[in-house]
Formats: sequence, C-alpha cells, structure tokens
Amino acid sequence: MNYTVTEEQILFYQDNGFVVIDDFLNAEELEVWRQYVGEAVDSRGKHKLADGSWLEEDNYNARIFTQRINLWNDHEGMRSLMIDDRLGKMAADLAQVDGIRIWHDQALIKPPWGNPTGWHLDNPYWSFYSRDAISLWVALDDVTSNNGCLYFIPGAHKTATWDNVGIGQNIGDLFETYPEWGKMEAVAIEMKAGSCSFHNGLCAHGAGANMTPYYRRAMTCAYMPDGSTFNGQKNILSDEQVARYVIGEALEDDAQSPLIYHRSKNYVRYSPL
Repeated sequence: MNYTVTEEQILFYQDNGFVVIDDFLNAEELEVWRQYVGEAVDSRGKHKLADGSWLEEDNYNARIFTQRINLWNDHEGMRSLMIDDRLGKMAADLAQVDGIRIWHDQALIKPPWGNPTGWHLDNPYWSFYSRDAISLWVALDDVTSNNGCLYFIPGAHKTATWDNVGIGQNIGDLFETYPEWGKMEAVAIEMKAGSCSFHNGLCAHGAGANMTPYYRRAMTCAYMPDGSTFNGQKNILSDEQVARYVIGEALEDDAQSPLIYHRSKNYVRYSPL
C-alpha cells in the first residue's frame, strides 16, 4: 500500500479540497479489496445498513449507485481493511488534524448505464460539522469520464457553508444554493483501478453517468476528526443513540466511530470479529 503522503500532496489538498494518490494499492491488494467488498455487499442483500434498515428501493436513486454502509460492522475482511491506522494517518496528515475516527465506510457501485450523481457536499449530511472532515475514495475499477468518475470544484471547501441539497435528478441543484460555483470549471478525476482520492467534506463534487455496460465499483470511507461533536442530525445513528446524545457532546463511542489513528493518544487497534 502506498500510504505515505508528501508535503506537496498535503498543500494541494489544502488548497483544492481534494488530491489523487496514484497506485494506492498494488495488484494483490486490489484483488483483496475487490473480493471483500463483493462478499460484504452481496451478504447485505438490499439492506444498506447492517441492522437491516435503509432498504434500497427500485427508483432513480437506486440507479445512481448501489450503496452499502459500514461494511466493517459485519464483515471480518472489511473490518481488517477499514480499521487500519495507515489510512487514518493519511487522512490526518492531509486534513492536518491530530486524530481520525471512522464516520462510515460505504461501497458505491454505479450500475451499467447508471444515473449521474448530483453535485453535493458530504459533511452537512452527517451528525457532526467539521471543516476538516475528509473522505477516502478507492477505485476498484478503472474510472473514466465514460463510466462515472468523480468531478470536483477546486477550492469550493473554502467558501462552503452547511447549506446543501439532496442527491436527486437535477444534478445542478447545488448551484442554486452556491451560484458562484456554477461559474467555475469542474475537474474530472480519472483513475486507474487501485488508485484513490481524498476529498474534504465541504468540497463540491458529483459523478457522471455510467455510459458503459459494466459496473463501476468504488469503496469509500468518511472520516471524522477526533473531538467532533454531535450536531443534532440522525444520519447513520440509531434512534437510541440520537436520544442519548446532547448537542455539543463529543462523538467518541469507539463501537460506533472507532479511533483508528491519533498522533499522541493511545488507541486500540481493533482485532478481527
């Protein structure tokens, strides 16, 4: 695994809100990721979460991507991939924070002839707000402008607020909220299988339609800086967790959001299920 980020990459990320890491996985590691993701997604059936909630429906959104969340919860192989302090250190170095917790992982598999992913921001959906939230996006197939690569608005994270839109059929709705971004050039991020990108939780991004008869597979993980606090939104939390948390309380339940890296704290490296 190519898990060392350079000072140049850190500066690029901080300025643009995203960065690409070529050859993140070697050929053997890529096959392991493909195997584990495939097994974990298949075992879920139509359920997005391990607890059986968020049942996928047959609608426009289901044709954007197959989404399966927190595969580390119920698949031993995915747990070994996600609970990895090397990933945590990469995210912490890029975001320039001390500690990194998993918010949620998710497989995002765009089906053949799949719909585009509308422009959106990530962090406003989540149960915490942080200008340093960061996500990993690993290409399990070659990703091109033909099969649904990511697009970013460079620097959008610097002027973003917590206003957002849902991912719907009008892919440009976000530019009604942020009209200044609608005048900027987007950057297409094509990657070879095994490469990855990181992006800030407030960097505007979307993905094109899959104009091919093949699946476009990606495995992602959203990271929460250690010390982030509850903002009152449910997102992936259970009703019981939402009822228990007080707005402003630190989200530090290691069973829900494991600390996978910290520069100074002692943290437990999780063992397989």
